[in-house]
Amino acid sequence: MSLFLHNSLTRRKEEFIPLDPVRVTMYACGPTVYNPPHIGNARAAVVYDVLYRVLRRHYPNVVYARNITDVDDKINLAARQEGVSIAVISARYTEIYHRDVAALGVLPPVIEPRATEHIPAMVRMIERLLEAGHAYVAEGHVLFQVSSYAAYGALAGRSHDEMIAGSRVEIAPFKRDPADFVLWKPSVGDQPGWESPWSYGRPGWHLECSAMSEQHLGLTIDIHGGGNDLKFPHHENEIAQSTCAHGGQVFCRYWVHNGFVEIDSEKMSKSLGNVLLVQNLLRRFPGEALRLALIKGRYREPMNWSDDLVNQAKSQLDRLYGALQRLGDVVVPDQRAPDEFLAAMDDDLNTPQALAGLMGLATRANTATDNVERAYCKGALLACGKELGLLQQPPGEWFSATRAGALDVALVESLIAARNAARDQKDWVTADKVRAEIATLGISIQDGPSGTQWRVE
Repeated sequence: MSLFLHNSLTRRKEEFIPLDPVRVTMYACGPTVYNPPHIGNARAAVVYDVLYRVLRRHYPNVVYARNITDVDDKINLAARQEGVSIAVISARYTEIYHRDVAALGVLPPVIEPRATEHIPAMVRMIERLLEAGHAYVAEGHVLFQVSSYAAYGALAGRSHDEMIAGSRVEIAPFKRDPADFVLWKPSVGDQPGWESPWSYGRPGWHLECSAMSEQHLGLTIDIHGGGNDLKFPHHENEIAQSTCAHGGQVFCRYWVHNGFVEIDSEKMSKSLGNVLLVQNLLRRFPGEALRLALIKGRYREPMNWSDDLVNQAKSQLDRLYGALQRLGDVVVPDQRAPDEFLAAMDDDLNTPQALAGLMGLATRANTATDNVERAYCKGALLACGKELGLLQQPPGEWFSATRAGALDVALVESLIAARNAARDQKDWVTADKVRAEIATLGISIQDGPSGTQWRVE
Protein backbone atom coordinates (compact mmCIF):
# COMPACT_ATOMS: atom_id res chain seq x y z
CA MET A 1 0.00 0.00 0.00
CA SER A 2 1.61 3.28 -1.14
CA LEU A 3 1.46 6.66 0.57
CA PHE A 4 0.24 9.62 -1.49
CA LEU A 5 0.79 13.26 -0.51
CA HIS A 6 -0.28 16.53 -2.07
CA ASN A 7 2.92 18.27 -3.16
CA SER A 8 2.49 22.04 -2.89
CA LEU A 9 5.30 22.60 -5.38
CA THR A 10 3.72 20.57 -8.20
CA ARG A 11 0.14 21.27 -7.00
CA ARG A 12 -0.92 17.66 -7.35
CA LYS A 13 -1.19 14.51 -5.29
CA GLU A 14 1.80 12.26 -5.83
CA GLU A 15 2.99 8.87 -4.66
CA PHE A 16 5.59 9.37 -1.97
CA ILE A 17 8.85 7.69 -2.93
CA PRO A 18 11.69 8.63 -0.56
CA LEU A 19 15.19 9.27 -1.80
CA ASP A 20 16.45 6.57 0.56
CA PRO A 21 13.81 4.26 2.10
CA VAL A 22 16.32 3.27 4.77
CA ARG A 23 16.50 6.89 6.01
CA VAL A 24 13.43 9.02 5.33
CA THR A 25 13.82 12.69 6.20
CA MET A 26 11.20 15.25 7.20
CA TYR A 27 11.60 18.84 8.39
CA ALA A 28 8.76 20.90 9.83
CA CYS A 29 8.98 24.55 10.81
CA GLY A 30 8.65 24.79 14.57
CA PRO A 31 7.83 27.71 16.86
CA THR A 32 9.42 31.11 17.22
CA VAL A 33 9.53 31.11 21.00
CA TYR A 34 8.44 34.53 22.23
CA ASN A 35 4.88 33.75 23.38
CA PRO A 36 2.68 30.72 24.17
CA PRO A 37 1.44 28.66 21.20
CA HIS A 38 -2.04 29.28 19.83
CA ILE A 39 -4.36 26.74 18.25
CA GLY A 40 -3.00 27.53 14.78
CA ASN A 41 0.50 26.57 15.94
CA ALA A 42 -1.03 23.46 17.48
CA ARG A 43 -2.64 22.43 14.20
CA ALA A 44 0.75 22.38 12.47
CA ALA A 45 2.31 20.39 15.33
CA VAL A 46 -0.52 17.82 15.25
CA VAL A 47 -0.65 17.51 11.45
CA TYR A 48 3.06 16.73 11.15
CA ASP A 49 2.87 14.44 14.15
CA VAL A 50 0.20 12.43 12.30
CA LEU A 51 2.32 12.39 9.14
CA TYR A 52 5.31 11.26 11.20
CA ARG A 53 3.25 8.37 12.61
CA VAL A 54 2.11 7.34 9.12
CA LEU A 55 5.67 7.47 7.78
CA ARG A 56 6.91 5.29 10.65
CA ARG A 57 4.39 2.65 9.66
CA HIS A 58 5.88 2.56 6.16
CA TYR A 59 9.57 3.00 6.88
CA PRO A 60 11.89 1.68 9.61
CA ASN A 61 13.86 4.91 10.11
CA VAL A 62 12.19 8.32 9.84
CA VAL A 63 14.38 11.24 10.84
CA TYR A 64 11.96 14.01 11.78
CA ALA A 65 13.40 17.45 12.58
CA ARG A 66 11.28 20.28 14.00
CA ASN A 67 13.27 23.40 14.78
CA ILE A 68 13.14 26.00 17.51
CA THR A 69 13.65 29.59 16.30
CA ASP A 70 15.31 31.14 19.34
CA VAL A 71 16.73 34.28 17.75
CA ASP A 72 14.28 36.66 16.15
CA ASP A 73 13.35 40.34 16.36
CA LYS A 74 10.14 39.48 18.25
CA ILE A 75 12.19 37.59 20.83
CA ASN A 76 14.58 40.55 21.02
CA LEU A 77 11.67 42.90 21.69
CA ALA A 78 10.22 40.68 24.42
CA ALA A 79 13.64 40.40 26.08
CA ARG A 80 14.15 44.16 25.95
CA GLN A 81 10.75 44.82 27.47
CA GLU A 82 11.49 42.49 30.39
CA GLY A 83 15.13 43.47 30.75
CA VAL A 84 16.40 39.91 30.32
CA SER A 85 18.44 38.00 27.74
CA ILE A 86 16.86 36.32 24.73
CA ALA A 87 17.90 33.00 26.29
CA VAL A 88 15.51 33.62 29.18
CA ILE A 89 12.59 34.36 26.83
CA SER A 90 13.28 31.46 24.49
CA ALA A 91 13.78 28.96 27.34
CA ARG A 92 10.49 30.00 28.96
CA TYR A 93 8.38 29.70 25.83
CA THR A 94 10.14 26.59 24.55
CA GLU A 95 9.11 24.87 27.79
CA ILE A 96 5.53 26.10 27.40
CA TYR A 97 5.44 24.92 23.77
CA HIS A 98 6.69 21.46 24.76
CA ARG A 99 4.14 21.25 27.57
CA ASP A 100 1.21 22.33 25.42
CA VAL A 101 1.87 20.13 22.39
CA ALA A 102 2.60 17.15 24.64
CA ALA A 103 -0.87 17.66 26.14
CA LEU A 104 -2.19 17.23 22.58
CA GLY A 105 -0.41 13.90 22.21
CA VAL A 106 2.34 15.22 19.93
CA LEU A 107 5.44 13.00 19.91
CA PRO A 108 8.86 14.66 20.27
CA PRO A 109 10.72 14.98 16.96
CA VAL A 110 13.85 12.92 16.46
CA ILE A 111 15.89 16.14 16.21
CA GLU A 112 14.98 19.56 17.58
CA PRO A 113 17.68 21.96 16.36
CA ARG A 114 17.89 25.48 17.79
CA ALA A 115 18.94 28.37 15.63
CA THR A 116 21.46 29.83 18.10
CA GLU A 117 23.37 26.54 18.12
CA HIS A 118 23.91 26.64 14.34
CA ILE A 119 25.43 30.07 13.68
CA PRO A 120 28.71 28.65 12.24
CA ALA A 121 26.73 26.51 9.77
CA MET A 122 24.76 29.59 8.71
CA VAL A 123 27.94 31.60 8.16
CA ARG A 124 29.37 28.81 6.00
CA MET A 125 26.22 28.66 3.88
CA ILE A 126 26.33 32.42 3.33
CA GLU A 127 29.99 32.18 2.28
CA ARG A 128 29.10 29.57 -0.34
CA LEU A 129 26.29 31.76 -1.69
CA LEU A 130 28.65 34.73 -1.94
CA GLU A 131 31.31 32.66 -3.72
CA ALA A 132 28.73 31.39 -6.23
CA GLY A 133 27.45 34.92 -6.99
CA HIS A 134 24.01 34.42 -5.47
CA ALA A 135 24.49 36.94 -2.65
CA TYR A 136 26.09 40.32 -2.04
CA VAL A 137 27.24 42.45 0.88
CA ALA A 138 25.71 45.88 1.52
CA GLU A 139 26.17 48.04 4.61
CA GLY A 140 26.97 45.12 6.90
CA HIS A 141 24.08 43.10 5.49
CA VAL A 142 24.33 40.05 3.26
CA LEU A 143 21.41 39.66 0.86
CA PHE A 144 20.33 36.89 -1.45
CA GLN A 145 20.08 38.11 -5.05
CA VAL A 146 16.73 36.79 -6.22
CA SER A 147 17.48 37.48 -9.90
CA SER A 148 20.27 34.89 -9.73
CA TYR A 149 17.74 32.06 -9.23
CA ALA A 150 15.46 31.68 -12.24
CA ALA A 151 12.94 29.39 -10.51
CA TYR A 152 12.15 31.88 -7.73
CA GLY A 153 8.39 32.05 -7.18
CA ALA A 154 7.59 28.47 -8.27
CA LEU A 155 6.26 27.40 -4.88
CA ALA A 156 4.17 30.53 -4.34
CA GLY A 157 3.00 30.54 -7.95
CA ARG A 158 3.47 34.29 -8.18
CA SER A 159 5.32 36.66 -10.47
CA HIS A 160 8.11 38.92 -9.25
CA ASP A 161 5.79 41.95 -8.95
CA GLU A 162 3.05 39.94 -7.22
CA MET A 163 5.50 38.68 -4.63
CA ILE A 164 6.60 42.20 -3.76
CA ALA A 165 3.11 43.73 -3.70
CA GLY A 166 1.42 43.14 -0.37
CA SER A 167 4.10 40.77 0.88
CA ARG A 168 6.32 40.86 3.92
CA VAL A 169 9.48 41.78 1.98
CA GLU A 170 11.47 44.56 3.58
CA ILE A 171 12.15 47.56 1.36
CA ALA A 172 15.61 49.01 2.00
CA PRO A 173 17.84 51.41 0.02
CA PHE A 174 20.82 49.02 0.05
CA LYS A 175 18.91 46.30 -1.84
CA ARG A 176 19.59 45.82 -5.54
CA ASP A 177 16.04 44.53 -5.93
CA PRO A 178 13.12 44.92 -3.48
CA ALA A 179 12.65 41.13 -3.56
CA ASP A 180 16.20 40.41 -2.35
CA PHE A 181 16.09 39.03 1.17
CA VAL A 182 18.40 39.19 4.15
CA LEU A 183 20.80 36.36 4.96
CA TRP A 184 22.69 38.31 7.63
CA LYS A 185 22.04 41.65 9.29
CA PRO A 186 24.11 43.78 11.67
CA SER A 187 23.22 44.03 15.35
CA VAL A 188 23.40 47.34 17.17
CA GLY A 189 22.98 48.42 20.77
CA ASP A 190 21.65 45.63 22.95
CA GLN A 191 20.61 43.43 20.02
CA PRO A 192 22.07 39.91 20.28
CA GLY A 193 24.70 39.04 17.72
CA TRP A 194 27.67 36.97 16.64
CA GLU A 195 30.92 37.77 14.89
CA SER A 196 30.98 37.20 11.13
CA PRO A 197 33.13 38.30 8.16
CA TRP A 198 30.55 41.00 7.36
CA SER A 199 29.47 42.48 10.67
CA TYR A 200 28.67 41.70 14.25
CA GLY A 201 25.14 40.54 13.63
CA ARG A 202 22.59 37.79 13.39
CA PRO A 203 21.10 35.54 10.71
CA GLY A 204 17.98 36.14 8.67
CA TRP A 205 15.01 34.00 9.59
CA HIS A 206 14.86 32.11 6.29
CA LEU A 207 18.53 31.12 6.43
CA GLU A 208 18.15 29.46 9.81
CA CYS A 209 15.95 26.62 8.57
CA SER A 210 18.10 25.96 5.50
CA ALA A 211 21.26 25.63 7.58
CA MET A 212 19.68 23.45 10.25
CA SER A 213 18.05 21.20 7.68
CA GLU A 214 21.34 20.81 5.80
CA GLN A 215 23.33 19.97 8.93
CA HIS A 216 20.95 17.35 10.28
CA LEU A 217 19.11 15.91 7.27
CA GLY A 218 21.43 16.43 4.30
CA LEU A 219 21.44 18.46 1.09
CA THR A 220 18.17 16.99 -0.20
CA ILE A 221 15.30 16.15 2.14
CA ASP A 222 12.18 14.14 1.42
CA ILE A 223 9.46 16.26 3.05
CA HIS A 224 9.24 19.83 4.30
CA GLY A 225 6.13 20.89 6.18
CA GLY A 226 4.61 24.06 7.56
CA GLY A 227 1.55 26.28 7.55
CA ASN A 228 0.16 27.83 4.37
CA ASP A 229 1.34 31.23 5.57
CA LEU A 230 4.96 30.02 5.28
CA LYS A 231 4.85 29.27 1.55
CA PHE A 232 5.91 32.83 0.82
CA PRO A 233 8.29 34.25 1.65
CA HIS A 234 9.77 31.73 4.10
CA HIS A 235 9.67 28.49 2.14
CA GLU A 236 10.20 30.19 -1.20
CA ASN A 237 13.37 31.74 0.19
CA GLU A 238 14.50 28.45 1.71
CA ILE A 239 14.25 26.80 -1.69
CA ALA A 240 16.23 29.56 -3.39
CA GLN A 241 19.11 29.77 -0.91
CA SER A 242 19.40 26.01 -0.33
CA THR A 243 19.31 25.12 -4.03
CA CYS A 244 21.91 27.75 -4.84
CA ALA A 245 24.12 26.84 -1.87
CA HIS A 246 24.02 23.20 -2.99
CA GLY A 247 25.06 23.82 -6.59
CA GLY A 248 21.59 23.38 -8.01
CA GLN A 249 20.76 20.17 -6.16
CA VAL A 250 17.07 19.74 -5.26
CA PHE A 251 16.43 20.97 -1.72
CA CYS A 252 13.12 19.25 -0.96
CA ARG A 253 11.19 16.66 -2.95
CA TYR A 254 7.72 17.00 -1.35
CA TRP A 255 6.29 20.18 0.14
CA VAL A 256 3.33 19.75 2.53
CA HIS A 257 1.30 22.67 3.90
CA ASN A 258 -1.57 22.74 6.37
CA GLY A 259 -4.49 25.18 6.26
CA PHE A 260 -5.31 27.99 8.65
CA VAL A 261 -7.44 27.78 11.76
CA GLU A 262 -10.21 30.37 11.51
CA ILE A 263 -12.56 31.82 14.12
CA ASP A 264 -16.00 32.63 12.72
CA SER A 265 -14.49 32.22 9.23
CA GLU A 266 -11.81 34.84 9.95
CA LYS A 267 -8.10 34.19 10.30
CA MET A 268 -6.84 34.47 13.86
CA SER A 269 -5.01 37.72 14.55
CA LYS A 270 -4.10 39.88 17.52
CA SER A 271 -5.78 42.86 15.88
CA LEU A 272 -9.12 41.00 15.86
CA GLY A 273 -8.60 39.78 19.41
CA ASN A 274 -9.47 36.20 18.45
CA VAL A 275 -6.18 34.41 19.16
CA LEU A 276 -6.88 31.22 21.11
CA LEU A 277 -3.95 30.04 23.23
CA VAL A 278 -3.57 26.31 23.71
CA GLN A 279 -2.94 26.70 27.44
CA ASN A 280 -6.30 28.45 27.87
CA LEU A 281 -8.16 25.87 25.81
CA LEU A 282 -6.61 23.13 27.94
CA ARG A 283 -8.29 24.65 30.98
CA ARG A 284 -11.64 23.98 29.35
CA PHE A 285 -11.16 20.86 27.27
CA PRO A 286 -9.13 17.63 27.41
CA GLY A 287 -6.03 17.74 25.24
CA GLU A 288 -7.16 14.65 23.35
CA ALA A 289 -10.43 16.37 22.42
CA LEU A 290 -8.48 19.33 21.06
CA ARG A 291 -6.31 16.95 19.05
CA LEU A 292 -9.31 15.16 17.57
CA ALA A 293 -10.93 18.50 16.72
CA LEU A 294 -7.75 19.51 14.86
CA ILE A 295 -7.77 16.41 12.65
CA LYS A 296 -11.49 16.10 11.97
CA GLY A 297 -11.09 17.98 8.67
CA ARG A 298 -8.62 17.60 5.80
CA TYR A 299 -5.30 19.04 6.86
CA ARG A 300 -4.84 21.19 3.72
CA GLU A 301 -8.17 22.98 4.12
CA PRO A 302 -8.96 25.87 6.48
CA MET A 303 -10.88 24.86 9.57
CA ASN A 304 -13.41 26.91 11.48
CA TRP A 305 -12.74 26.54 15.20
CA SER A 306 -15.58 26.58 17.71
CA ASP A 307 -16.59 25.16 21.07
CA ASP A 308 -19.13 23.01 19.24
CA LEU A 309 -16.32 21.41 17.22
CA VAL A 310 -14.41 20.47 20.39
CA ASN A 311 -17.52 19.29 22.22
CA GLN A 312 -18.37 17.08 19.26
CA ALA A 313 -14.83 15.66 19.38
CA LYS A 314 -15.17 15.00 23.11
CA SER A 315 -18.47 13.18 22.55
CA GLN A 316 -16.80 11.00 19.92
CA LEU A 317 -13.99 10.18 22.33
CA ASP A 318 -16.54 9.34 25.04
CA ARG A 319 -18.07 6.86 22.62
CA LEU A 320 -14.71 5.37 21.60
CA TYR A 321 -13.45 5.05 25.16
CA GLY A 322 -16.85 3.67 26.17
CA ALA A 323 -16.46 0.91 23.58
CA LEU A 324 -12.98 0.11 24.88
CA GLN A 325 -14.26 0.10 28.45
CA ARG A 326 -16.87 -2.52 27.56
CA LEU A 327 -14.07 -4.61 26.05
CA GLY A 328 -11.87 -4.23 29.11
CA ASP A 329 -11.69 -7.96 29.78
CA VAL A 330 -10.51 -8.74 26.24
CA VAL A 331 -6.77 -9.37 25.82
CA VAL A 332 -5.42 -8.68 22.35
CA PRO A 333 -1.93 -8.80 20.82
CA ASP A 334 -0.63 -5.92 18.72
CA GLN A 335 -2.83 -5.74 15.67
CA ARG A 336 -2.69 -3.97 12.34
CA ALA A 337 -5.35 -1.35 11.64
CA PRO A 338 -8.02 -2.33 9.07
CA ASP A 339 -7.05 -1.91 5.43
CA GLU A 340 -9.82 0.64 4.84
CA PHE A 341 -8.45 2.83 7.63
CA LEU A 342 -4.89 2.58 6.36
CA ALA A 343 -5.98 3.34 2.81
CA ALA A 344 -7.64 6.53 4.02
CA MET A 345 -4.55 7.62 5.95
CA ASP A 346 -2.32 6.85 2.98
CA ASP A 347 -4.54 8.97 0.76
CA ASP A 348 -2.95 12.28 1.69
CA LEU A 349 -3.91 11.86 5.36
CA ASN A 350 -7.64 11.61 4.76
CA THR A 351 -8.47 11.79 8.45
CA PRO A 352 -12.23 12.43 7.99
CA GLN A 353 -12.59 9.10 6.19
CA ALA A 354 -10.30 7.36 8.66
CA LEU A 355 -12.29 8.74 11.61
CA ALA A 356 -15.54 7.58 10.03
CA GLY A 357 -14.08 4.08 9.94
CA LEU A 358 -12.96 4.41 13.55
CA MET A 359 -16.45 5.40 14.70
CA GLY A 360 -17.85 2.48 12.72
CA LEU A 361 -15.55 0.18 14.67
CA ALA A 362 -16.99 1.55 17.92
CA THR A 363 -20.50 0.69 16.73
CA ARG A 364 -19.33 -2.77 15.76
CA ALA A 365 -17.61 -3.24 19.14
CA ASN A 366 -20.74 -2.22 21.04
CA THR A 367 -22.81 -4.90 19.33
CA ALA A 368 -20.20 -7.68 19.26
CA THR A 369 -20.93 -10.77 21.33
CA ASP A 370 -18.54 -13.30 19.86
CA ASN A 371 -15.14 -13.33 21.62
CA VAL A 372 -13.23 -13.39 18.35
CA GLU A 373 -15.19 -10.39 17.07
CA ARG A 374 -14.73 -8.51 20.35
CA ALA A 375 -10.98 -9.12 20.27
CA TYR A 376 -10.78 -7.94 16.66
CA CYS A 377 -12.69 -4.75 17.43
CA LYS A 378 -10.55 -3.89 20.43
CA GLY A 379 -7.31 -4.51 18.57
CA ALA A 380 -8.50 -2.49 15.58
CA LEU A 381 -9.62 0.44 17.75
CA LEU A 382 -6.26 0.58 19.49
CA ALA A 383 -4.30 0.26 16.24
CA CYS A 384 -6.25 3.06 14.57
CA GLY A 385 -5.95 5.19 17.67
CA LYS A 386 -2.19 4.74 17.78
CA GLU A 387 -1.79 6.06 14.23
CA LEU A 388 -4.01 9.05 14.96
CA GLY A 389 -2.50 9.72 18.38
CA LEU A 390 -5.81 8.93 20.10
CA LEU A 391 -7.04 6.37 22.66
CA GLN A 392 -3.64 6.32 24.35
CA GLN A 393 -4.89 6.05 27.94
CA PRO A 394 -7.04 3.54 29.85
CA PRO A 395 -10.76 4.32 29.49
CA GLY A 396 -11.16 4.77 33.24
CA GLU A 397 -8.51 7.51 33.25
CA TRP A 398 -10.22 9.30 30.37
CA PHE A 399 -13.61 9.38 32.07
CA SER A 400 -12.18 10.35 35.48
CA ALA A 401 -10.11 13.19 34.04
CA THR A 402 -12.83 14.62 31.82
CA ARG A 403 -15.42 14.60 34.58
CA ALA A 404 -13.03 16.21 37.07
CA GLY A 405 -11.71 18.79 34.62
CA ALA A 406 -14.95 19.89 33.02
CA LEU A 407 -15.74 23.59 33.24
CA ASP A 408 -18.77 24.17 35.45
CA VAL A 409 -20.72 26.49 33.15
CA ALA A 410 -23.63 26.63 35.56
CA LEU A 411 -21.31 27.88 38.32
CA VAL A 412 -19.88 30.58 36.05
CA GLU A 413 -23.36 31.76 35.04
CA SER A 414 -24.56 31.82 38.67
CA LEU A 415 -21.54 33.88 39.78
CA ILE A 416 -22.12 36.36 36.96
CA ALA A 417 -25.78 36.64 37.97
CA ALA A 418 -24.76 37.26 41.61
CA ARG A 419 -22.26 39.89 40.58
CA ASN A 420 -24.80 41.67 38.37
CA ALA A 421 -27.38 41.60 41.18
CA ALA A 422 -24.85 43.23 43.51
CA ARG A 423 -24.13 45.86 40.88
CA ASP A 424 -27.84 46.60 40.50
CA GLN A 425 -27.97 47.22 44.27
CA LYS A 426 -24.81 49.35 44.03
CA ASP A 427 -23.07 46.91 46.35
CA TRP A 428 -19.69 47.44 44.70
CA VAL A 429 -17.69 45.59 47.35
CA THR A 430 -19.64 42.37 46.82
CA ALA A 431 -19.60 42.83 43.04
CA ASP A 432 -15.82 43.17 43.06
CA LYS A 433 -15.39 40.12 45.30
CA VAL A 434 -17.54 37.99 42.99
CA ARG A 435 -15.66 39.26 39.94
CA ALA A 436 -12.38 38.26 41.62
CA GLU A 437 -13.82 34.79 42.28
CA ILE A 438 -14.81 34.50 38.61
CA ALA A 439 -11.25 35.45 37.62
CA THR A 440 -9.81 32.57 39.67
CA LEU A 441 -11.68 30.21 37.35
CA GLY A 442 -9.72 31.62 34.41
CA ILE A 443 -12.76 33.52 33.17
CA SER A 444 -12.81 37.13 31.93
CA ILE A 445 -16.04 39.10 31.72
CA GLN A 446 -17.04 42.16 29.77
CA ASP A 447 -20.17 44.26 30.22
CA GLY A 448 -21.89 45.59 27.12
CA PRO A 449 -25.26 46.68 25.69
CA SER A 450 -26.31 43.05 25.25
CA GLY A 451 -25.36 42.09 28.82
CA THR A 452 -22.34 40.48 30.40
CA GLN A 453 -20.23 38.29 28.11
CA TRP A 454 -17.63 35.86 29.40
CA ARG A 455 -14.82 33.76 28.01
CA VAL A 456 -12.01 31.55 29.21
CA GLU A 457 -8.67 33.31 29.21
